[in-house]
Amino acid sequence: MLTLPLEPTDDRANPHFKDAESCAQWLGQLQLTNLQLAHSLLLTQINELNRYPMRGLERLHTLELLRETVGYVQDDYAKKLIAKPLPLSEHELMVFVAIVQLWQALVLGYQRCLQAFIAGDKQLEEHGALLCQRCLLYSGLEIFEHLHTGYEFDPRLWHQLHQLYAFAEEQNWQTAEVTDLLNIKYPYSNCRSIYIKTLLACYARPAELSRTHLQLLDRWLTQWSSALTVERSYTASKGDAQPLAIDLTSEHGLQPARQIKHNDGTRYLAMVPLSKLLRVKTILLQQGQTPQQAGLCDHCNSNDCIELLTFLHQSWCEDINARFGERHPVAQQAQLCYKPESIYAYLSGKSFKQPKQDTTLSNTARKQIETFGRVLKNAPDKESAGTGSLLETWKFDNESILGARLTRDELFGERLSRNQLVGVRPGDAETFMLGITAWTNITRSGHLQIGVRYLPGIAEAVNIRATGVNKTVSDKYVPAFLLPAVAALKIPASLIIPRDWFQHGRVVEITRQNAEKQRAKMILSVEHGLDYERVGFTPV
Repeated sequence: MLTLPLEPTDDRANPHFKDAESCAQWLGQLQLTNLQLAHSLLLTQINELNRYPMRGLERLHTLELLRETVGYVQDDYAKKLIAKPLPLSEHELMVFVAIVQLWQALVLGYQRCLQAFIAGDKQLEEHGALLCQRCLLYSGLEIFEHLHTGYEFDPRLWHQLHQLYAFAEEQNWQTAEVTDLLNIKYPYSNCRSIYIKTLLACYARPAELSRTHLQLLDRWLTQWSSALTVERSYTASKGDAQPLAIDLTSEHGLQPARQIKHNDGTRYLAMVPLSKLLRVKTILLQQGQTPQQAGLCDHCNSNDCIELLTFLHQSWCEDINARFGERHPVAQQAQLCYKPESIYAYLSGKSFKQPKQDTTLSNTARKQIETFGRVLKNAPDKESAGTGSLLETWKFDNESILGARLTRDELFGERLSRNQLVGVRPGDAETFMLGITAWTNITRSGHLQIGVRYLPGIAEAVNIRATGVNKTVSDKYVPAFLLPAVAALKIPASLIIPRDWFQHGRVVEITRQNAEKQRAKMILSVEHGLDYERVGFTPV
């Protein structure tokens, strides 16, 4: 039996609409040009409706009328959060919280109808599967909003989702087809497919995916989840994708089946069918089919789809603990700096300046010359950065030779995004390593957490400028970083340069810290992110 808590209704509640007819009139007068006001009105009135005592069927009809407008306003309002660095600003956080609250308001509205169904409301006896599907749908959308924004959600949302699916199973509704005309491409769904879609989305390491990839993931799971099943037992074959498991009595998502102790609430998701589907789609694209022909996307390119399909297969169907560079806990702190100019300063021991104008040393650099006869490499202090960006203290959660997961000690500090250049210095190291933020996330306690992918080799801070007559960028020097060749890994030397600075064949002048100059021709863009581009080059 469904045991999710619900506040009692209140005779004093006074929404602007009290049945479907007055709701239609109210929606017809709602001004959508002021998005913030429209969103606030919808949230206020649906919350008030949820408190208002009314017949179950009339409540259902009213909620069904509200769905389209709520979906439209939510989609538009969520655009304010696209590509925002974390943590969100105060205004952005208010937008995020309001969006989450509106999805939850719809869940509570349909849950109120389910409460009436359980109490024996005969007018709702034909609508039980629809009510449960709607509760699961909006619970899933509430979770997806957290995935899109990068904020860890309350584990009680897992409890809500599991309880709703368990109730669907109890009533034998899990595969009952429900019409959803708002989803034009897939107008039929059921409780099981929505449940599976939400489970798999959360297990796909969503923090590592761009918003575009998350939208693709949402579309693909809508297609694929109906072909998967949730079972009470499983069989596993060696060499096949291993099943995942869920405990309906827990506040956790999917886990490898071997990590869950079986009980009456344990359910299993066989991954072999999904593994085969992902591999077939990948092969079709590699053989020349377009994403549209493969039934994946109408406007994406094949390489992007192959990349995402490969990533999803690794996330869902492969043993991540057996991967190269397994992570292990690390009990130490690290210092982090951001932005190329700051990283340059902490690597070189002095702030970046145009070489011809760089006649003044910092106090730290001057003292080092007096004592040692030279500027000590990688011996920076907070003054030497000279960019207004101070070092921050972070804690290692775990680390491998490929990267690390870190959590910031303080609740406030620099805002970070995916694919951003950072400098990391472990507490026991003398030098900074260059890394890229693979993902960012805000924990329930409000701390920023990041995954960092290390770039190979010990970086050297250098100055570069474009040469030649057909320059599309300024001929002034910019801060850059030289990564040496790593022979053991067969990785050639590369340059880290500002984003959008690469042009094939462009010749640049590189000035090193000892004033040695060399010319190099850029030949290949290896990767690029928010504020950097890594390029291959040949000496000229």
